[in-house]
Amino acid sequence: MKKIFCPLFISLFLIAGYLSAWGAGRDQVITVTTALSEAEWKVMKEDIWPMFQRRYGIKVDAYTVEAADLGKVLKGMVKAGRVEIDVFCQDNMRLAELVDLGVVEDLSRYRGQIPENVLPALVEAGVFSNKLYFMPYRPNVQIVYYNPLKFEKYKLNPPKNWDELLEVAKRFHAQEGMGRILFKASGGAPTTAQLYEWIASAGGDPFSFNDKGCVATFEFLQELWSYCHPDSKKAKWDTTNEFIAKEVAYIGQNWPFGVPIIVKDWNKKWLKTYGGWEGPEKEVHIIGGEVVGIPKGSPNKRLALKYISFLHSKEVQEILMAKLAWPSIRDDASGKVEGWLVPHFESVTEALKHGIFRKNVSYWSEFDGLLNDAFTRIVIKGEKVKPVLDEYSRKMQETIGKYKKD
Repeated sequence: MKKIFCPLFISLFLIAGYLSAWGAGRDQVITVTTALSEAEWKVMKEDIWPMFQRRYGIKVDAYTVEAADLGKVLKGMVKAGRVEIDVFCQDNMRLAELVDLGVVEDLSRYRGQIPENVLPALVEAGVFSNKLYFMPYRPNVQIVYYNPLKFEKYKLNPPKNWDELLEVAKRFHAQEGMGRILFKASGGAPTTAQLYEWIASAGGDPFSFNDKGCVATFEFLQELWSYCHPDSKKAKWDTTNEFIAKEVAYIGQNWPFGVPIIVKDWNKKWLKTYGGWEGPEKEVHIIGGEVVGIPKGSPNKRLALKYISFLHSKEVQEILMAKLAWPSIRDDASGKVEGWLVPHFESVTEALKHGIFRKNVSYWSEFDGLLNDAFTRIVIKGEKVKPVLDEYSRKMQETIGKYKKD
């Protein structure tokens, strides 16, 4: 038996050694899920992920999972015991759902790897029940884009409050026979984000649906709607850029990523931006964006943590700022911003001074649907404000009650 076993053992040992050496020479791979625009994918594929691979020998295999679908995807993987995602990027308004589902790793013990220059408020946004489940990745805030040529033509100033916004909307409509203001009325998350911000600036609680601030917001929007551009029904985070660049709309809110697209891709160097306008009670801007997390059962947790640290680096943050106009999570990342982009970053800084985080709840999807339904009935179809909001307030309270029972 020895004469048979020993040569066989040696052969298997040599084969195993050969395979190990062969594998060691190959790049390791981590799987990342995210949701990006075409311009953002381009920068990640051409600048960020190749740099990570060169530096650490770790290749990034990335694919899209929309924010609304991530919970279901992770739940299915964790339940089956086959987690195939190492790092996920997720919208910061849909975090409670993932925590409640029990599908994310508690990263509290790794909090120390977050650089001191990362803004503390962004770190706290990932904490639930005193545990750190998510780490900062990409803060975001909407700013106002406008066409100064059109404002100068009609001797108008960019609006600083709702009254001035309505007056500007009326003036454009009177001069050109159609609305030139954009409101993101395409439905879904873009509409919800804008409504949430406006309701908060009117002193309301969006989840109440029918408090004083909610009523004031919907009444104002019902009046403003007559003077909005018809393409507001198609306006969301990407189409807003197109409508501003094509000069079919002259003013509207959008996330900062659109600035280089309009200025460089569309060659509209006239574009101007500012932080935003006040509501009846205060100026408020929603801090949006994404965080990163690691699913429970990730097959490459160590590599995932290395990737997250890479994203936090000053070098990476400055590339994302310079090429995509993303606000940075760090207070020391600014050196690579080109001169033409500086005024737009000042707009972002101005907006962030009035930033608030949205309430993180497990019933966000239901809230999103109800708020959009109310918007359609009141603003687009013109139904009476208070009765509709009272109806949806009852529906929202019923939904909250169901979650509390569960």
